[in-house]
Amino acid sequence: RKEYVDLYVNYVFNESIRKPFEDFMQGFLRGCPTQMWKMLFPAELQIVLQGQTKFDWHLLEKNVTYSQYQPSDKTIRNFWTVFHKLPEDKKKKFLAFLSGSDRISAYALERFTFCIADPQEVNPDELYPYANTCSLILFLPR
Repeated sequence: RKEYVDLYVNYVFNESIRKPFEDFMQGFLRGCPTQMWKMLFPAELQIVLQGQTKFDWHLLEKNVTYSQYQPSDKTIRNFWTVFHKLPEDKKKKFLAFLSGSDRISAYALERFTFCIADPQEVNPDELYPYANTCSLILFLPR
Protein backbone atom coordinates (compact mmCIF):
# COMPACT_ATOMS: atom_id res chain seq x y z
CA ARG A 1 0.00 0.00 0.00
CA LYS A 2 2.79 2.40 0.91
CA GLU A 3 4.49 1.83 -2.44
CA TYR A 4 1.17 2.42 -4.27
CA VAL A 5 0.56 5.67 -2.36
CA ASP A 6 4.15 6.82 -2.98
CA LEU A 7 3.87 6.08 -6.69
CA TYR A 8 0.47 7.76 -6.94
CA VAL A 9 1.65 10.89 -5.11
CA ASN A 10 4.76 11.01 -7.31
CA TYR A 11 2.59 10.73 -10.42
CA VAL A 12 0.13 13.45 -9.33
CA PHE A 13 2.71 15.96 -8.10
CA ASN A 14 5.61 15.24 -10.47
CA GLU A 15 5.04 13.06 -13.51
CA SER A 16 1.60 14.34 -14.56
CA ILE A 17 2.80 17.95 -14.66
CA ARG A 18 6.34 17.42 -15.95
CA LYS A 19 5.68 18.53 -19.57
CA PRO A 20 3.56 21.62 -18.72
CA PHE A 21 6.08 22.64 -16.06
CA GLU A 22 9.03 22.24 -18.45
CA ASP A 23 7.19 24.43 -21.00
CA PHE A 24 6.51 27.03 -18.32
CA MET A 25 10.13 26.91 -17.13
CA GLN A 26 11.46 27.41 -20.68
CA GLY A 27 9.25 30.46 -21.17
CA PHE A 28 10.11 31.85 -17.76
CA LEU A 29 13.84 31.42 -18.31
CA ARG A 30 13.57 33.09 -21.73
CA GLY A 31 12.17 36.22 -20.10
CA CYS A 32 14.16 36.01 -16.89
CA PRO A 33 17.53 34.28 -17.44
CA THR A 34 18.83 32.15 -14.58
CA GLN A 35 21.87 34.30 -13.87
CA MET A 36 19.57 37.28 -13.24
CA TRP A 37 17.36 35.69 -10.59
CA LYS A 38 20.02 33.54 -8.92
CA MET A 39 21.50 36.71 -7.42
CA LEU A 40 18.26 37.40 -5.50
CA PHE A 41 17.29 36.03 -2.12
CA PRO A 42 13.97 34.12 -2.15
CA ALA A 43 12.12 36.99 -0.44
CA GLU A 44 13.46 39.48 -3.01
CA LEU A 45 12.46 37.23 -5.89
CA GLN A 46 8.98 36.92 -4.43
CA ILE A 47 8.66 40.73 -4.30
CA VAL A 48 9.86 41.06 -7.90
CA LEU A 49 7.41 38.43 -9.14
CA GLN A 50 4.41 39.08 -6.91
CA GLY A 51 4.77 42.68 -5.79
CA GLN A 52 4.97 44.51 -2.49
CA THR A 53 2.99 43.32 0.51
CA LYS A 54 3.83 46.23 2.84
CA PHE A 55 2.79 49.73 1.94
CA ASP A 56 3.26 53.31 3.02
CA TRP A 57 -0.43 54.22 2.98
CA HIS A 58 0.31 57.92 3.52
CA LEU A 59 2.46 57.91 0.38
CA LEU A 60 -0.46 56.32 -1.45
CA GLU A 61 -2.71 59.16 -0.22
CA LYS A 62 -0.15 61.72 -1.35
CA ASN A 63 -0.07 60.28 -4.89
CA VAL A 64 -3.84 60.38 -5.46
CA THR A 65 -5.31 62.70 -8.05
CA TYR A 66 -8.85 64.05 -7.88
CA SER A 67 -11.52 64.65 -10.49
CA GLN A 68 -14.38 66.98 -9.57
CA TYR A 69 -12.96 66.94 -6.02
CA GLN A 70 -10.39 68.91 -4.09
CA PRO A 71 -8.25 67.33 -1.35
CA SER A 72 -9.91 69.68 1.13
CA ASP A 73 -13.50 68.54 0.31
CA LYS A 74 -15.34 67.01 3.24
CA THR A 75 -15.99 63.74 1.38
CA ILE A 76 -12.28 63.31 0.67
CA ARG A 77 -11.22 64.21 4.21
CA ASN A 78 -13.78 61.73 5.60
CA PHE A 79 -12.63 59.04 3.18
CA TRP A 80 -8.98 59.31 4.25
CA THR A 81 -9.87 59.53 7.94
CA VAL A 82 -11.82 56.28 7.70
CA PHE A 83 -9.23 54.66 5.43
CA HIS A 84 -6.33 55.28 7.80
CA LYS A 85 -8.33 53.80 10.71
CA LEU A 86 -8.86 50.53 8.83
CA PRO A 87 -6.79 47.48 9.78
CA GLU A 88 -4.06 46.44 7.34
CA ASP A 89 -6.07 43.58 5.80
CA LYS A 90 -9.02 45.88 5.02
CA LYS A 91 -6.69 48.39 3.36
CA LYS A 92 -5.36 45.59 1.15
CA LYS A 93 -8.94 44.57 0.32
CA PHE A 94 -9.57 48.17 -0.73
CA LEU A 95 -6.49 48.02 -2.93
CA ALA A 96 -7.85 44.81 -4.51
CA PHE A 97 -11.24 46.51 -5.02
CA LEU A 98 -9.52 49.45 -6.70
CA SER A 99 -6.90 47.70 -8.81
CA GLY A 100 -7.83 44.03 -8.96
CA SER A 101 -4.80 43.05 -6.85
CA ASP A 102 -3.89 43.48 -3.21
CA ARG A 103 -0.29 44.12 -4.23
CA ILE A 104 1.62 46.85 -6.03
CA SER A 105 4.51 45.93 -8.30
CA ALA A 106 7.86 45.73 -6.56
CA TYR A 107 9.29 49.18 -7.13
CA ALA A 108 6.22 51.10 -8.22
CA LEU A 109 4.82 52.19 -4.85
CA GLU A 110 6.33 55.66 -5.26
CA ARG A 111 4.72 55.96 -8.70
CA PHE A 112 1.43 54.17 -7.98
CA THR A 113 -1.38 56.65 -8.49
CA PHE A 114 -5.11 56.40 -8.69
CA CYS A 115 -7.89 58.90 -9.10
CA ILE A 116 -10.85 59.60 -6.87
CA ALA A 117 -13.68 60.96 -8.99
CA ASP A 118 -17.15 62.26 -8.28
CA PRO A 119 -19.61 60.29 -10.44
CA GLN A 120 -21.83 63.41 -10.38
CA GLU A 121 -25.09 61.58 -9.86
CA VAL A 122 -28.30 63.50 -9.19
CA ASN A 123 -28.96 61.53 -6.01
CA PRO A 124 -25.56 60.39 -4.64
CA ASP A 125 -27.18 58.76 -1.57
CA GLU A 126 -28.51 56.01 -3.84
CA LEU A 127 -25.08 55.13 -5.24
CA TYR A 128 -22.33 52.99 -3.74
CA PRO A 129 -18.65 53.65 -4.41
CA TYR A 130 -17.37 51.69 -7.39
CA ALA A 131 -14.06 51.35 -9.18
CA ASN A 132 -12.72 51.14 -12.69
CA THR A 133 -9.84 48.72 -12.15
CA CYS A 134 -8.33 49.24 -15.61
CA SER A 135 -7.96 52.98 -15.16
CA LEU A 136 -7.50 52.95 -11.37
CA ILE A 137 -10.42 55.28 -10.73
CA LEU A 138 -12.47 55.18 -7.55
CA PHE A 139 -15.89 56.73 -8.10
CA LEU A 140 -16.85 58.10 -4.72
CA PRO A 141 -20.29 59.73 -4.42
CA ARG A 142 -20.52 62.85 -2.30
